[in-house]
Amino acid sequence: MICLILGDTDFPNKVLEDIKKKKIKYFIIDLSKKNSFKKDKNSNRISIGQFGKMIRLMKLIKCNKVLFAGKINKPKFSSLRMDIKGFYYLPKIIKAAKLGDAAIIKVIIDILNEEKISVISAITFSPELSLNKGNYSRIKPNKNDVIDIVKGKKYLNKLNAHNHVQGLVVRNGKIIKTETSAGTKKMLQTVKPSKIKEGILIKLPKIEQDLRIDLPTIGLDTLIDCMRAGLKGVVLKHKKNIFLDKRKCIQFANKHKIFIKII
Repeated sequence: MICLILGDTDFPNKVLEDIKKKKIKYFIIDLSKKNSFKKDKNSNRISIGQFGKMIRLMKLIKCNKVLFAGKINKPKFSSLRMDIKGFYYLPKIIKAAKLGDAAIIKVIIDILNEEKISVISAITFSPELSLNKGNYSRIKPNKNDVIDIVKGKKYLNKLNAHNHVQGLVVRNGKIIKTETSAGTKKMLQTVKPSKIKEGILIKLPKIEQDLRIDLPTIGLDTLIDCMRAGLKGVVLKHKKNIFLDKRKCIQFANKHKIFIKII
């Protein structure tokens, strides 16, 4: 039995689909904003502050493995439902919240480890979602694009493991946008297109990031947002990414002359 702790974005739906296809027994702890998995008979709506309830449920059904998928948002502490264990761990959660969403998940992982419950990679049951090195479009980056990619990579590598920034846009040697806690879509919506197609979206995990959770993710919506922003390419790290709707994305990229580069 595996426990799926699911948040927002399209990725949790893909994970759930693959687990059902493989006929793996599962139950869900739904931490999404809008209770997205309420129709699933195996879904449980539990507050992020109810650690006691969460752990009791896992032990009741003999679950010793947990998979996180999707964005788990920073809770509003003023309205957060808590149990005794939740109050016990509250100082750690508050401290982690100041570092970012990934730090909150790391605290949950540490709590689960104390209870002898292990966390597995988000792509354990969907390895095909993570791409190998290579160029996945007809268009390839030119020499100037390679310089921009190196610049963006260096910037992202300087960030700590808990910073929310996983993505940025670099154009003509300058980093013009960086991701905020609002996510990649909001960032791309603020990019003003230039007269010619230029600029690259780079999404990479942090150097010390826990790769079991919160991998940089793109899908068809991301490519559409890049096209609207006038960007010419997308860059991800090999085997450290989640690439949804691969076939549709490649078709779209080729149609709109956008390169997809996995470094």
